[in-house]
Amino acid sequence: MNRKTLVLAAAMGLLAPVLAACGDTESGSGGDAIVVGTTDRFTVSEGDGRAPLDPAWAYDVGYWNILRQTVQTLMIQPRGDGEPVPEAAESCGFTDAGNERYSCTLRDGLQFSNGDPVTAQDVKYSIERALSLEGDSGVFALLSTIDTIETQGDREVIFHLKAADATFPYKLSTPVAGIVNKDDYAADKLREGFDVDGSGPYTMESKVEDGRLVRATFTKNPSYKGSLEVGNDKVEIAAYGSAEAMGDALKDGEIDVMTRSMSPEQIQNLANAADGDIELVETPGLEIRYLAFNTKAESVKDKTVRRAMAQVINRDELVAKVYGSQAESLFSLVPAGVTGHSNAFFNKYGDPNVAKAREMLQDADIATPVKLTLHYTTDHYGSATKTEFEQLSKQLNDSGLFETDVEGTAWDKFRKAGQDGKYDVYGMGWFPDYPDADAFVAPFLDEDNFLNSPYVNTEVRKDLIPQSRRQADRLNASKAFEEIQNIVADDVPVLPLWQGKQYLAARDDITGTAYALNSSSTLQLWELGRGVSG
Repeated sequence: MNRKTLVLAAAMGLLAPVLAACGDTESGSGGDAIVVGTTDRFTVSEGDGRAPLDPAWAYDVGYWNILRQTVQTLMIQPRGDGEPVPEAAESCGFTDAGNERYSCTLRDGLQFSNGDPVTAQDVKYSIERALSLEGDSGVFALLSTIDTIETQGDREVIFHLKAADATFPYKLSTPVAGIVNKDDYAADKLREGFDVDGSGPYTMESKVEDGRLVRATFTKNPSYKGSLEVGNDKVEIAAYGSAEAMGDALKDGEIDVMTRSMSPEQIQNLANAADGDIELVETPGLEIRYLAFNTKAESVKDKTVRRAMAQVINRDELVAKVYGSQAESLFSLVPAGVTGHSNAFFNKYGDPNVAKAREMLQDADIATPVKLTLHYTTDHYGSATKTEFEQLSKQLNDSGLFETDVEGTAWDKFRKAGQDGKYDVYGMGWFPDYPDADAFVAPFLDEDNFLNSPYVNTEVRKDLIPQSRRQADRLNASKAFEEIQNIVADDVPVLPLWQGKQYLAARDDITGTAYALNSSSTLQLWELGRGVSG
């Protein structure tokens, strides 16, 4: 059989992969640990207030991929996407017609990994703790529609919301809503370091070197009770400094699987390989990349400058030169495949046109060339990021309307500098909290947004976002989302660039790879197992 398997997106909405990787019909558990490589960096700097694995602070796909293995949530995204289903809960649902009262009943006999019972009071404590701590990552904003939480007995928890929020079940599936033990997580401060405890499918041991988590070992939790079937006894995540080092480790048999971020060259080489013992798996993805603006910065505070950039940048050329078939141009914050998506930027600006951009700037009496520095992170989104920003800079400079240079910074400093408003223009990626248009709108435009953006649009915050959340049928929310996307295209507080696919490579005796990543880039280690090679 062909050892290279390509898992293609299905044609209906946010569907799961439709082809299993070679051997996925075999069940596999036990044996040596399955080792998964990543280029995600897990760091902590002493005294900076960051608690990377505390659910009340963590807001990054890499950290969330650790928490999802260890800390249980009331709800969870089902295998193959769709609406969330109960996990720590036995059942959950709205109990009123207005989507403002949400009740969950816990599974009977839930335990933390240390044997302590998990009760409704623990759920209340955990979520109220995240809200009260208000971690500067902004993740607490996912729970901002909660007004009060009450418990009835040890198993029932009731959420009273400030306003209707049909997306609330999705939010309860995110790690910020993870259930923690008050003996391990103090109410008044974040938990430091890389220890994490919960009631999820695995317990975790960490290996730390120089303030960096280099290996996380996940061992099947014998106390776990939930909706997941765990296909292995032990999995390890090993962090590598580059995609090349990770690829070499896979070839040499040091790891069994490699995930984000593989380089475009690695993906292309694996896709073209006719045989071998390594499989490439492609799955639908909702990752987006965009430029963020400090709209108070002198260089870009006039939205005409931002509009001119939107008019000049050639997304198709950028994608073709840097990512090829691994990405596609994106003309909105809400990516294709998500209900409510529209091509708002293309509708407003059409094809790249330097003459139109020049006319915009002249009409606004803005002197050219506009001088800008494009900031990017060197170690978070993959090795192609530098090339991407060099191409962006070239496009802008070739127009004669801009004079730009690029500057790269390590993620641990880059992220905070962006939040603190130190960059006028900087590149970011986004992996959705859940597969709904709300997860591509509220985190950028609502209060307490994770960018800490100075941009405020009252219509979006006070009318359109609440309007979208009143619609239990998400198709009925499309009109509100389309209006939001049109406002973003007009004001350009952010400038969407492209939407990416997802890739995973694995040795051919590893099973479950077709479901190891969902569309939100959640790493589902419990799906992996060992089968029969070939």
